[in-house]
Amino acid sequence: MKYFVTVDKLEQIVRYSLSYINFNLYAKDNGRVLGYDNCHGYHHKHYMGNEEHIDFINFEDIVSQFEQEWRVLHEKVKEQKNK
Repeated sequence: MKYFVTVDKLEQIVRYSLSYINFNLYAKDNGRVLGYDNCHGYHHKHYMGNEEHIDFINFEDIVSQFEQEWRVLHEKVKEQKNK
């Protein structure tokens, strides 16, 4: 997992990018399986090459969503390896 966060002089988050990279799961999009960011001027989610707009409540909510989805993906990968 990779977190990139930019804050301003008032310690407000102005830019963020959260990503889970795993070339074994998804080789396109530089291996980004899952990601959340606002780097293009709007809040959105990436999932295996697809992008969708998300409603932004606060950064903590985005981190929570990202980590919850990552845990589900991680468990699926572990299950597949154990088969």
